[in-house]
Amino acid sequence: MAAEQTPESGDTVKPDPAEPPPWLLRAFLLGAATIAGLIAGFWALQKLQGLLTLLLVSLFLAFAIEPAVNWLAARGFRRGPATGLVFLALLAIVIGFGWTLGALLVAQATTLVQNAPDYADQVVDWVNRTFHQNLSGTDIQKYATEWSSTAEGYLVGLAGNVWGIGATAVGVLFQGLGILLFTFYFAADGPRFRHAVCSLLPPAKQAHVLRAWDIAVEKTGGYIYSRGLLALASTLAHYVAMRVLDVPSAFALALWVGVVSQFVPTVGTYLAGALPVIVALVYGPGTALWLLGFIVLYQQFENYVLQPRITATTLDMHPAVAFGAVLAGAALLGPTGALLAIPVTATVQGFAGAYIRRYEVRPEAAVAPAPARTLRTRLTELLRRDRQP
Repeated sequence: MAAEQTPESGDTVKPDPAEPPPWLLRAFLLGAATIAGLIAGFWALQKLQGLLTLLLVSLFLAFAIEPAVNWLAARGFRRGPATGLVFLALLAIVIGFGWTLGALLVAQATTLVQNAPDYADQVVDWVNRTFHQNLSGTDIQKYATEWSSTAEGYLVGLAGNVWGIGATAVGVLFQGLGILLFTFYFAADGPRFRHAVCSLLPPAKQAHVLRAWDIAVEKTGGYIYSRGLLALASTLAHYVAMRVLDVPSAFALALWVGVVSQFVPTVGTYLAGALPVIVALVYGPGTALWLLGFIVLYQQFENYVLQPRITATTLDMHPAVAFGAVLAGAALLGPTGALLAIPVTATVQGFAGAYIRRYEVRPEAAVAPAPARTLRTRLTELLRRDRQP
C-alpha cells in the first residue's frame, strides 16, 4: 500500500479550489471600511459645511488684518491689544458707513414723500405725452389703492412668518459673532497658530508651509489695502463730480460708490453707479446723464490707469483670470466664494511664482521653407522606391 504524502515529507500541499483564498475576507473588510469611512466623511462635511465656511471667512479676515497687527506689534504693542485696536478701527468705519447711508435713506425717503404729488403729476403728464393717453390724478389714485391692497396682503403674510425671520436674524447674528471671535483668535495668536501647525509636519515641509502662509498674508492684506485705496480715490472723485453737478447727499452717494464698487465682486460697479444715477434722475434727467457719463469715464480711468499702478505689487493678476476666479468661487461657495476668490487665486499664483522656474522665451531662428514638390516628383520617388530590390 502506497504511503500517504504529508507536508513533513517535503511535498507542497495544493489549496482546495472550493475554499476562498485567505486574503479575500481581509480585502472585503477593507473595502467595506473604506466605503463606510467615505460615507461618514461626506456626511460630516455636509453637516459641518456652515462651520467650515465660517472658519474659512475668519481665516481670510485674519490674513487681511494681520499686516496691521504686525505693524503695531513691531512698535511695542502686544498682539491681543493690537488686534483689538484694529477691530475698533474697522468697527468705527463700518458704523460710519452705515450711519451715512442711513441718513441718505431717511433724507431721500422724506423728500420722496413730500414731493409725491408733484412727481405723480409729472408722471401723468409724461405718460400722456409719450403714449397719447388721457390719464388723470383720479386714475393714479385708483391704481395706488389697488397696489396698496396688494402690498397689504404681502405685509400680512410677512408678519405671519415673523418667527422665521426672527430665527434667521438670530442665526445671522450668531454667525457674525462667531466670525469675529475666530478672526480675533487667528490674528492675535497668528505666530502661535503657525507654530502649532508646523509642529505636526517634518522639518522639510515646514519651510514650504511657512512660505505659503506668508504669501497668503501678503496677498490678502495687499488685496484689502489696495481696494481701500481705490475706494478712497473713487469716493473723492465722485464727491467732487456730484458737488459740481449739485447732486444732493453728495458725500453719502460718493461713499456708496467707492465702497460698493471695490468690495463687491463682479456686479459691484453696476450696483454702485445705479443709486446716484437714480437719485440724480429725480432732480433732473440732464444731471443724471452727466453723472452717468462721469461714472463710465472714471471706471475706464480706474481700470486702465489707476488700478494697474496700485495693484501692481499686490495683485498682479490678469482681469480675465480674476473674472474666472470669481465665477468659480461663486459656483463653489456662493457669495462667500465670490468674495474670497480673488485673494485665494492671488495666493496660489504667488506661491506658484515662488516655486515654479520660468525661462526666457527666445525668438526662433528663421528657417527657410522647403521648396514645394510637385505631384509628378512625388510619384517618381514612389516608383523608384518600389523598383529597388
